[in-house]
Amino acid sequence: MDIKGKCKILKIYIGEDSMYKKHNLYHAIVFKLKELGIAGVTVTRGIEGYGKGKRLRTMRILDLSSSLPIIVEAIDVQECIEKAIPAMEEMVNEGLIMVTDVDVIKYGREQTN
Repeated sequence: MDIKGKCKILKIYIGEDSMYKKHNLYHAIVFKLKELGIAGVTVTRGIEGYGKGKRLRTMRILDLSSSLPIIVEAIDVQECIEKAIPAMEEMVNEGLIMVTDVDVIKYGREQTN
């Protein structure tokens, strides 16, 4: 699969301790997006943040949180991202799901002959 040009990025903000069917939610999301054939997915662990409830989550030693922010980012063409949204809405009970436009300049490794 080669993606280039106008694409979409699906971003999901959740807590590190969020679960889905006895698994870490972020892990379950990655597997679901892979199953759906999404071009690329990355999970990033935040060092500090807060959401709708304004509860600060931080990794500073004195305020060690058991639920740091997690961001799952998935990039693909619009049609593929749109197909993934219903599954994400079903899986994510608490968090933020957003989609925005992105211009893909390069994806993957260049083929050398």
